[in-house]
Amino acid sequence: MASLTWGRRFLLCRPLHFTVAYEINPYMHVQVHPDPEQALAEHDGLVATLTTAGAEVEFMDPVAGLPDLVFTANAGVVDGDAFVPSRFRHPERQGETVHDVAWFSHRGFAVTPLPGDDPFEGAGDVLPFGGEPGGAHGPVLVAGYRARSAVGAQMHLGTLLGVPVRTVELADERFYHVDLVFCPVDERRALIAPLGLDRYGCRVLEELVPEPVWLTDEEATAFCANSVVVGETIVMPSCTPRLGRILEDAGFAVAVSPVGEFLKAGGGCRCLTLALDVDLSAAGRPGGRPGAGGQPVG
Repeated sequence: MASLTWGRRFLLCRPLHFTVAYEINPYMHVQVHPDPEQALAEHDGLVATLTTAGAEVEFMDPVAGLPDLVFTANAGVVDGDAFVPSRFRHPERQGETVHDVAWFSHRGFAVTPLPGDDPFEGAGDVLPFGGEPGGAHGPVLVAGYRARSAVGAQMHLGTLLGVPVRTVELADERFYHVDLVFCPVDERRALIAPLGLDRYGCRVLEELVPEPVWLTDEEATAFCANSVVVGETIVMPSCTPRLGRILEDAGFAVAVSPVGEFLKAGGGCRCLTLALDVDLSAAGRPGGRPGAGGQPVG
């Protein structure tokens, strides 16, 4: 089993201002408010689970009036020392970007916005798959589009980073980000929720992933794909006995970290984390980042 080359260092934001103040996905209902103390306990539990698995965790400061800043996966995309910030579709989240950019700028990242004005919601809609250190073939970016991110933005990202892109249409409004239907777990396997994809998207992922782990509808709606992988540990919001057996047989340890209060806003374990150690040029392309000459494909 070739472990992922990334997933040992994460950015989180403590949920001191987290609530459901608006409705921009099917899970959010302003009449149903998360319990602040329980949300903080769940977040602390996630941090403890990640660090126990061997990950380093960094934090950005929460900001009053930006309740979804806690979902750091949507801040943007990291590639080595480069950071591509998101361009949020909904006005309610657009105020987050200035704080995301400030955090990365202050830590020496080269902040490079995408050209154009198409919406783009960061690592929530873009996840790398494949590519071994020093190997001949680099990773591919699996990019979701429709609800939150546009195809044009994903194509610009592939060109900017010099990485091929495989776009998949998110066909069910309940699965509005790609990290709700796709989770790389090593260099050959990924969790895939067909419930949230159209037929073509399923075929794209079936051809890309040598050993796909197809999730049942029950597992998909329980956010099983919205998991975080730290080496050989998979941190999950929930896990069925069936899925647990499959993952354990493949050599993984499953660590369930309940995040029920955050599910009220449509976010699970992956949504609450942004991997800071993704380096697409190191994972399979000797000689460093190729620059902006990559050829994305749909």
